[in-house]
Amino acid sequence: MQRYRSPRLTPRRGEGSLAGSLELSEGSHLQFCKRILEMEETDKNVQVWKVKKLIKALESARGNGTSMISLIMPPRDQVSRVTKMLGDEYGTASNIKSRVNRQSVLAAITSAQQRLKLYNKVPSNGLVLYTGTIVTEDGKEKKVTIDFEPFKPINASLYLCDNKFHTEALSELLQSDEKFGFIVMDGNGTLFGTLSGNTREVLHKFTVDLPKKHGRGGQSALRFARLRMEKRHNYVRKTAELSTQFFINPATSQLNVAGLILAGSADFKTELSQSDMFDQRLQAKILNVADVSYGGENGFNQAIELSAEILSNVKFIQEKKLIGKYFEEISQNTEKYCFGADDTLKALEMGAVETLIVWENLEINRYVLKHSSSGEIMVKHLRKDEETDQNNFLDSNTSAELEVQEKISLLEWFANEYKRFGCTLEFVTDRSQEGSQFCRGFGGIGGILRYQLDLSVFDEISDGEYEEDFE
Repeated sequence: MQRYRSPRLTPRRGEGSLAGSLELSEGSHLQFCKRILEMEETDKNVQVWKVKKLIKALESARGNGTSMISLIMPPRDQVSRVTKMLGDEYGTASNIKSRVNRQSVLAAITSAQQRLKLYNKVPSNGLVLYTGTIVTEDGKEKKVTIDFEPFKPINASLYLCDNKFHTEALSELLQSDEKFGFIVMDGNGTLFGTLSGNTREVLHKFTVDLPKKHGRGGQSALRFARLRMEKRHNYVRKTAELSTQFFINPATSQLNVAGLILAGSADFKTELSQSDMFDQRLQAKILNVADVSYGGENGFNQAIELSAEILSNVKFIQEKKLIGKYFEEISQNTEKYCFGADDTLKALEMGAVETLIVWENLEINRYVLKHSSSGEIMVKHLRKDEETDQNNFLDSNTSAELEVQEKISLLEWFANEYKRFGCTLEFVTDRSQEGSQFCRGFGGIGGILRYQLDLSVFDEISDGEYEEDFE
């Protein structure tokens, strides 16, 4: 059976980059993990996808006895402390009565100790290490060692020796840490704050003394009303100017928040959202306008509670907008779209794809095949049902056998190669109506193009010619 080796999984001594060591047979639980690469070089959505896949594989892995070690070291932890702790555990494990279980546990602890020797210190985001002996689908035992630095700080400390890997702390990493801006505005003043995960921060607050409505003034009533409206106008102007200052980065002119919540107990929040003085970039990011009973920090807390559901659906909304834009290109027949693995890969190779959209559970594998006699290399993309058809592994002209040189998930190949094509990669789900339609109707793979491109003209090119050029 062919064995895979990952070329860039071993960290250089003292470095805190993502690393792992994995030797797995084809078809095993963790096969797709063989090419986990340095995450600091990839976009966040790709990092999140890789961690999701890793969690899924780790959760499905099972071992005999308690020979699977889950070790998590938070930032600023000491490698020496953990090394000493593993030494103590080794001594304790030597007393396990079952010979098979004892040997498995000691082997796992030794693997963890050897891997930690590659690190002089804990990386800035912490260190995650999984090692042990798993039972593959065909009943064989396989040693696994995976260690990497998470894509963001992991605030957990864990050491467990069990018959499974524990991934709860990794799952917490996937919780959204996007920053959202809050403007709580009423007749007494305005508060500017941000919310990121469970952390809220008050950026600035100021008070204002606005004149109230009254029936006095006689002939001066109109002047009083005009002064009152002028002060309200100035209040809205000041709030709009400060909003730009706090929520737009002056260096890049880009928003530093993923969305904006306007809240308050009066009509000022509505006036602000509709005002010409309010920056249009911020207006486009308003997620909710909430009525709260208080101003200041109490109003801030209430606005967070009222907006909890909306904030949790931000990713869902972004996905709907992205696929909606894709469907709009199709409905208008702009020829600035592609779908299906073949057409999308052709457009990618031409550098025409601006945004590559892929279903996060796409089950297509990329095969690199070699003709047994001519030595010709070709690439095929096969679904699970197509993999069982042996004709896909025979030359269509000579019926010669095609030797499998490489097999990799197309999703994983996209995650590793998309930057080479100069496009952005977006993973979508099938949980929304638009996402479900994209996955069912368009095969879960497509792209928005930079320019018009009639892909039908390439139909004249045979698959073999295209695959040879593609390589």
